[in-house]
Amino acid sequence: MTDMLPTGATIGILGGGQLGRMLSVAASRLGFKTHIFEPGANPPAGQVADRVTTAGYDDIAALEAFADSVDVITYEFENIPTTALDALEAHKPIRPGREALRVSQDRLTEKDFLSGLGLKVAPYANVESPDDMASAVAQIGAPSILKTRRFGYDGKGQARLKSGADADAALVDMQGAPAVLEGFVTFTHEVSVIAARGIGGDVACFDPGQNVHKDGILDTTTVPANLTASQRMDAVLLAANILNALDYVGVMGVELFVTQQGLIVNEIAPRVHNSGHWTQQGCTIDQFEQHIRAVAGWPLGDGSRYADVVMENLIGDDMDRVPEITREGNASLHLYGKADTKPGRKMGHVNRITPRQN
Repeated sequence: MTDMLPTGATIGILGGGQLGRMLSVAASRLGFKTHIFEPGANPPAGQVADRVTTAGYDDIAALEAFADSVDVITYEFENIPTTALDALEAHKPIRPGREALRVSQDRLTEKDFLSGLGLKVAPYANVESPDDMASAVAQIGAPSILKTRRFGYDGKGQARLKSGADADAALVDMQGAPAVLEGFVTFTHEVSVIAARGIGGDVACFDPGQNVHKDGILDTTTVPANLTASQRMDAVLLAANILNALDYVGVMGVELFVTQQGLIVNEIAPRVHNSGHWTQQGCTIDQFEQHIRAVAGWPLGDGSRYADVVMENLIGDDMDRVPEITREGNASLHLYGKADTKPGRKMGHVNRITPRQN
């Protein structure tokens, strides 16, 4: 393939958190260098990267110098300012492309996009004013959940409505930010598909994983997920449909609710995903290598699963359990090198492996 980056090339990564760290490790295994762009000092990814630029996303000169030093640009989070993307794209290709970021940065845009593909999403309505809120509650009802359209993650930027009486307080919680009111979906469990698409349009999907959240943060992902063969196929085909519609290059996480009426798309994330960490021990090619392969123009790897895995996030004081975890025979520990342990902060994860049963 003529678009394949040669080994020794440099991959630029926007964001220096744990996802950028694990992307850097995967890139180095394939012979690539990595250059991290991150506003915060001493990011976790910087410990395993070749270069780090510490600058804000409003520093156009720093962005341009970063772009000139790399061969392709990717990212570990989606809320990158448009002005920064403009400056970067004038110099080097950004993969996944701008359309995936545009769609995923705004919950309303994302839901309109998914609905336009004929996919099922939770009932939703746009909320930008008290009048919008009143009509949204009349349309969606309660219980429901109000979410900021932009910049929400790990349960942040959300307010639950147990009844219509909670509407005013929920709107105040949004602090004037445009929001979306989503109806509650009756689901048995949540699963996610980690899917990849290469430059040539080839698609490869990992087995769906079953997710459990605590306090709005992913707690565990288990593979295999509790799905029928037809549900598993539907989930994979649905993810491939989204990738193709976006002309996507790279790895994406697609979160789904499993309901009596079929699969409902909760949200998409245009990057490697927390619920895909199990692939590090469950597959020969994990999600991080798959993403590097895709953005570098390499052939996608075989994502077949050869083990059953339970991935557990280590949040905050879970770090106190590290000595105990290191004594477990089937546990693979991944720590992120973060200096400060804080409540609700992802500090690492552990993959517990057993022989594949089905």
